[in-house]
Amino acid sequence: MRVTRILTISGSLRRHSSNSEVLRALSIVAPTDVGIVPYEDLATLPFFNPDLDEEGMMAPPPVRDFRRQVGEADALFICSPEYAHGVPGVLKNALDWLVSAPEIIFKPIGLLNASPRSTHAQASLAETLRTMSTRIVSDASVMLPLSGRRLDARGIVADSQLADMLRTAIDALVRAVKNPSP
Repeated sequence: MRVTRILTISGSLRRHSSNSEVLRALSIVAPTDVGIVPYEDLATLPFFNPDLDEEGMMAPPPVRDFRRQVGEADALFICSPEYAHGVPGVLKNALDWLVSAPEIIFKPIGLLNASPRSTHAQASLAETLRTMSTRIVSDASVMLPLSGRRLDARGIVADSQLADMLRTAIDALVRAVKNPSP
């Protein structure tokens, strides 16, 4: 049985952010043929600098590792907060390191949103990813009504509606992996 490998990226550096908890919940509800792999080194990526990423140069080690993990993944889930109507700087920085990298091109991506109020960052994130030639999978992109609930991953999974939303998103992303379309 081939395992579909999904890399998850939280746009928050907070240890117990609702965004990170949503991604942890994915690993609990995922079927056995889906491997959920969290990317946990967002804070270690250096600030994007094109001078460090010119053709023929070797990118800094944390960037090489990040690109490797993205390349090894069949798909990605990204869950991010919104700061001042925008994508958090650490997440945008990570995406900037992928702009000139082939690992992200045509990669299926599901966007998860933990707050119904965070619409500006979601729209901006989707636009950035479309510009980077990724495949945003609409059926794998869901808004979870978590605002003010302070649920951890187990609490999210204990809510049958939220758990079903995550299972549906996983299924949609896996279908996109198995049925690639340009």
